[in-house]
Parts: sequence; C-alpha cells; structure tokens
Amino acid sequence: MTNIIVVGPHPDDQELGMGGTIARLADQGHNVLLLDMTNGEPTPFGDPETRAHEAAAAAKILGVERTCINLPNRTVEHTVAARHLVAGEIRKHQAQIVFLPFFEDAHPDHRATTRIVEDARFDAKLTKTELPGEPIYPKWMIYYYCTHLRWVANPTFLMDITGYQQRKRDSIVAYDSQFVKPKKNQRIVEWVDAANHYFGSRIGVEFAEPFYSKEPMGLNSLDSMVI
Repeated sequence: MTNIIVVGPHPDDQELGMGGTIARLADQGHNVLLLDMTNGEPTPFGDPETRAHEAAAAAKILGVERTCINLPNRTVEHTVAARHLVAGEIRKHQAQIVFLPFFEDAHPDHRATTRIVEDARFDAKLTKTELPGEPIYPKWMIYYYCTHLRWVANPTFLMDITGYQQRKRDSIVAYDSQFVKPKKNQRIVEWVDAANHYFGSRIGVEFAEPFYSKEPMGLNSLDSMVI
C-alpha cells in the first residue's frame, strides 16, 4: 500500500483531471487523500456549505478521504505559510507520491498551487521545524491535467482507466452547483469523456488519463505496460 496525496486548487479539480485514476488507486488498496487548497467559493450557484457537501459526496464515490486547508479562493499565493500548510499535510499522511496540477495553466490559483506543492515537497523533509508529523520526502511528484488552456495535453504517460470512467463522471456531476445547474458548464463533462476516450485510443484501451513527470520513472519489467 502506498500513501498518496492528490492536491487540487479547488474541489472538483482532482475529479476532472484524474478521477478515474483516483478510483482505481483506491480500489487497489492505496491510501489516497484528496487535499483541497480552497473551498472553491464563491461561485454563481454555490456556497461553502453546498460545496463542502458536494466535495464529500465526490470523495465517497471515488472511495477516498478528503481535507481542505482553506486558502482564499481566487487569490491563492505562493508563500512560506502556504508551503508549510501543505508540507504539514504531506507529513501527516506520510505521502510517498504527490499528484499536483500541471504547471502551465491560465488560472492563477492553479499555477500558485503547483509552486506551493513543489516547494512543500522540500519543506516536508526538514528536521528541527514546528511542522506536524515525521519528516518525509515524497519520492514522486506527478502532474495531472486540469488546465484552463485550450490545448492538448503533452503527457509522458497515460493511465488506463477503462471501467472507471463512469465513477469519474459520477464524481464530477456530484458537483451539482458547478456542472449541472450552470448550463454552460454541462458540456465540460462531455469534453472530459471525449478527452479520456482519445487518450485511451493512444494506448489501445477504451479510456485513459494523461500525466506528466519531470523526473524519470523506472521499470523493472514490461509486464505492466499496455501494449
């Protein structure tokens, strides 16, 4: 079992970007925690209580736990204090793998979150600090795609999520205030389905999610590769 944290700038980012992978990892017995940087509010059809209820429902669908450090939505900043909040969560969870948003994005909260988490990885290993938990340096930082740019992702690997696409979709539409009530956002679910179907076609499966790693990932066998 591996301890994994998936960081999202707002509730629903993790589900949109890698909901199928989250569900698959949870079913494989890994200890997955969703860490929300903000509560995602204000939004046109939401409020903090509604969004918290939706986020909890989505996490239940995926079979994982969730927590929020409550930075201010729309004004997330890369600060030492924010780094230490995330580092504390990494240490408490003893996360060996951290998933975080891809570093190119049009949303300032997303870009700031990525910088915070990248630096929190370093902070989490420090001794002689007041951070909670035991020091740990996560072995892997893996980027998922939930960008506000109109471009095609450039992944270094794809995760087969065949059989998990419906749970991903269900976790997304659990955010009724974001993807059901706002008519203009209803098509987002279809876009996500289409993108995952496309990436699946690149490796010969029905659905897949894209990921990016700055660091080389090693194999000791070709058995786990989708060929």
